[in-house]
Amino acid sequence: MVVYVVEVYVKEDRIEDFKKATIENHNKTTQEPGNYRFDVLQSKEDPARFTLYEVYESEEAVQAHKETEHYQKWRDTVADWMAKPRKGIKHEVIVPEGKDRW
Repeated sequence: MVVYVVEVYVKEDRIEDFKKATIENHNKTTQEPGNYRFDVLQSKEDPARFTLYEVYESEEAVQAHKETEHYQKWRDTVADWMAKPRKGIKHEVIVPEGKDRW
């Protein structure tokens, strides 16, 4: 299993646009066979700060996600809305163990 935690800072005037585009990406990503979770979180302290919590079965599933039309549309759509480049940190899952726990 592979987890990515992606930190995104969005320009204040594009927050609602970002949310709409990211919800669309979320809805399609969660239908992918290798995706276990795709959580979209917005900071209560800084509404322009978002965290994407993504769990995939494997690196192959991550690569397949990045090749989907919906991911590429999201990536290209939101690129100019970011206040600074997004930062993704890859994690290894310690627990929970097993795909049935997700």
